[in-house]
Amino acid sequence: MADPVVIRVKPGSRKGPLVEVGPDGELTIYVREPALDGKADKAATRLLAAHLQLPTSRVELVSGATSRLKRFRVSF
Repeated sequence: MADPVVIRVKPGSRKGPLVEVGPDGELTIYVREPALDGKADKAATRLLAAHLQLPTSRVELVSGATSRLKRFRVSF
């Protein structure tokens, strides 16, 4: 099993939907959805899947549901 991918999520951002790759390779995902009732988590999952060109079913939130730093399991 692969290590989880760590992503920083910025909910409620006017900049989103956007995926930025930092100079150190860290991914930051900007989503317009607010951090209420898991809306930002679902939007981040969809956006990460689209960025990786995978179906949404291959990207799973493992931890960080209430945090801006989230860990996703990606199945290739």
